[in-house]
Amino acid sequence: MNFLRGVMGGQATGSQPSGAETIHKLCDRVASSTLLDDRRDAVRALKSLSKKYRVEVGNQAMDQLIHVLKTDRSDSEIIGYALDTLYNIVSSDLEEEEQEENTTKHSDDVGSQFAEIFMKDQENVTLLLSILEEFDFHARWPGVKLLTALLKHQGSQVQQIILVSPMGVSRLMDLLADSREVIRNDGLLLLQQLAKGNAAIQKIVAFENAFERLLDIITEEGNSDGGIVVEDCLLLLNNLLKNNNSNQNFFKEGSYIQRMKPWFEVGDDNSGWSAQKVTNLHLMLQLVRVLVSPVNPPGATSSCQKTMFQCGLLQQLCTILMATGVPADILTETINTVSEVIRGSQTNQDYFASVSAPSNPPRPAIVVLLMSMVNERQPFVLRCAVLYCFQCFLYKNQKGQGEIVATLLPSTIDANSISAGQLLCGGLFSQDSLSNWCAAVALAHALLENSTQKEQLLRVQLATSLGNPPVSLLQQCTNILSQGDKIDRRGSKVQTRVGLLMLLCTWLSNCPIAVMHFLHNQANVPFLTAQISENLSEDEHLVQGLCALLLGICIYFNDNSLENYTKEKLKQLIEKRIGKENFIEKLGYISKHELYSKAGQKPQPSFSTPEQMLFDHEFTKLVKELEVLIIKSIHKSSEDEKKEEEVKKTLEQHDSIVTQYKELIREQDTQINELNQQVMSLTSQNEHLQSSVMQQQLQIQQHKDQYNLLKVQLGKDSHHHNSHSETVQVNGIQSEEVCSLREQVEDLKKQTEILKGQLEERDYVIESLHSGQLAVMPREQTASDGITEDQTSHLRKELESLQSQLQSQSAQISKLQNEKRELRHKLEKATAATSSASGDSGGTANSSDSEVKILGLKKDVDRLKEDVKALTESKASMEQQLASANSTIAILQTDKSKLQTELSESKKEQDDLLVLLADQDQKILALKSRLKELGEPVDDEDEMESGDQDDDVDDSHGDDDEEDEQS
Repeated sequence: MNFLRGVMGGQATGSQPSGAETIHKLCDRVASSTLLDDRRDAVRALKSLSKKYRVEVGNQAMDQLIHVLKTDRSDSEIIGYALDTLYNIVSSDLEEEEQEENTTKHSDDVGSQFAEIFMKDQENVTLLLSILEEFDFHARWPGVKLLTALLKHQGSQVQQIILVSPMGVSRLMDLLADSREVIRNDGLLLLQQLAKGNAAIQKIVAFENAFERLLDIITEEGNSDGGIVVEDCLLLLNNLLKNNNSNQNFFKEGSYIQRMKPWFEVGDDNSGWSAQKVTNLHLMLQLVRVLVSPVNPPGATSSCQKTMFQCGLLQQLCTILMATGVPADILTETINTVSEVIRGSQTNQDYFASVSAPSNPPRPAIVVLLMSMVNERQPFVLRCAVLYCFQCFLYKNQKGQGEIVATLLPSTIDANSISAGQLLCGGLFSQDSLSNWCAAVALAHALLENSTQKEQLLRVQLATSLGNPPVSLLQQCTNILSQGDKIDRRGSKVQTRVGLLMLLCTWLSNCPIAVMHFLHNQANVPFLTAQISENLSEDEHLVQGLCALLLGICIYFNDNSLENYTKEKLKQLIEKRIGKENFIEKLGYISKHELYSKAGQKPQPSFSTPEQMLFDHEFTKLVKELEVLIIKSIHKSSEDEKKEEEVKKTLEQHDSIVTQYKELIREQDTQINELNQQVMSLTSQNEHLQSSVMQQQLQIQQHKDQYNLLKVQLGKDSHHHNSHSETVQVNGIQSEEVCSLREQVEDLKKQTEILKGQLEERDYVIESLHSGQLAVMPREQTASDGITEDQTSHLRKELESLQSQLQSQSAQISKLQNEKRELRHKLEKATAATSSASGDSGGTANSSDSEVKILGLKKDVDRLKEDVKALTESKASMEQQLASANSTIAILQTDKSKLQTELSESKKEQDDLLVLLADQDQKILALKSRLKELGEPVDDEDEMESGDQDDDVDDSHGDDDEEDEQS
């Protein structure tokens, strides 16, 4: 301690030691002291000297400081001093009083050199990562700062070491969860440097739940109203998502886009925006643009655009776009963001077309933006943003292109309102060259890849001045182009001519009708040839190249409808007035221009000054496409063109033939498929039948084998009986066999008796059925077994009697009705006579007689009514009886058909029984013959019975044959 006091406090007498000597003594103390307190005091002294004597401390003390980090891990205080000292050596952040221009670069070089020395041993970075696992504030915070400084100087090397280190990135991600804001905020800075330019680390950080943590921090800090911590979070998010398709997809699928909507909820009072809020909102808008950038894969971009519309983020951005009091740079960035959110998305473009500004009367947002674009008082950056927005609105949007062109057509012009077409025409012919260029490019985007709108735009007529007839838009563009040098304009005259030439080239390409209209004006071709053939200054080279391109388009897309300006004549004109080589050289001026390649890099127009706005991104793609075609067309002769036309015709014919063959092939394919299906079905049927045939063959083979086996057994038995009968009789085998055969004979006899009984029953049934069939056949011509002749005749008699009764009753009913009519007629006459008699004073006697007659007639009428009623009832009952008789007949006929089927079945069964009986008789005879051969006596009665049975069977067969012949 006395040594340190002497070094730090100075000496009373003698010379003061220099800084290098002091540092050397402190380094010796750190290296040789055995007490921890002495080493701690020495390291603290080195820390205090490291800012002023940075180089000396770095050269002498770095090894001792690294040694302290390795050996004194248990003491967090000395570790903190050592890390702070190393940070002061490596860091390039000097004190404010030392920040001078001449020292800044030197400081960076020194810090980079010391960082390189520290990085020579990779174990130092691993040691530093292990120190960051310590929760102690004195060790963790300086370690975070030192690792951040190392990443600034030796980023790629540190990234590789952390990548190969186990759980290296995960340890650093734990810093975001630290409750101490200082460590968390410096951890954000560390992760920013770590994720820079390394896609692998970016993916690991993203999958370590970085998005969730960062969005939580932004929400906790107050979104856009938060402080610099929000800015750091947004910068880290930007690093993780920019040019990293995997992280962008993960961000979208994790539903993190929906959490971005509250960032853009700006209140009505937009006055007094702080600088930090402007910065935060600017970064938030850039983050949205990263997700929908045109350089991203189209599928990922369209998916993010769809999500932004569905969650309301696009609507929120349009609200900021139309709000008042928004700072100019935020408004510009919002326009650019909306542009890329709607670019190529039909749904988003349709929504943007429906947005209106909160004005009185309300105007479409597109009109309000175009008013800013053609207003030369607006900032240049804002005008570029509006042009980009208009281009994105029309990108792959034929519906929007048609709506813009429709505002220029005579039938849709509204004199009381300002339309987009009027603003574009006003900007196209204004005195401001930048407005001319922007309006020309915007109008060209309304025609891109849309031949219908190119033809529609030919109908546009412009009123130039009072008393003069209107001229077409195409004619007015060529007039301004030819008079460009004579008109005073604010800005570059070249810019106006370039814009008009780009518009005309876009308009005439792929549109022969527009080419014909352009060539119809006799002054256009001479003007173009004059511009191309002149030797102008370098500033005019671009105009010459565009004129050559326009003339080449007139050649390539010429349909030879004008005799004076056919393809061949225009080529001859170029060859005589300009020269082919000179023409091609002038055409190459476009692609050789310094601003051409810059415009072709990305769709957004990004120019530092208005004078640099000469090329449009889409126009550069058109030039690349047409330049080669025009050069080939210029070099071709008329014969080559004729050959090409013939080749085209033959190709068209071949194409038609190919299409016919394709259709024929399709039809044949369908037929082949149908036939294949039929073949498959037939194959399956064939396989099924073959399997059944195989089964039947197996069964037949089995039966054959059984038959052969029985045949062999019978042969063996007979041979055995003939050759060894004496031996068998001696052994008693013959008696046993005879007993078994007798038993079999008895069984067969019993079975024969049973079958005979069944056969007799069947014969009785068949005879009864035959008798009924023969009785009914002459009347009905069909076999009926259940209906007798008496029953049928009885039913027919009843039916005839019922019909006769019905006819007689109907005759009586008609007779009674006639009598009823006659009585009514008499009654009417009597009533008339009574009325006439009652009119006389002396006719009272006659009236009484007539009344008596009337009463009698009424009684007769009532009696007749009752008779009629009774007859109708009897008629109804007769009809019911007739219906029941008909139903009975139908039932009998069905019974008859059933009995017929039963008859045929019984016949079949009888035949089967007869066959069985014959088989039984054969077996009995065989067994009897066997018994006789064995020497056993057989009754003749059995033979007689069998003979009688045979006769009976034969007789029954004969009877059946006779009956069949009769039937």
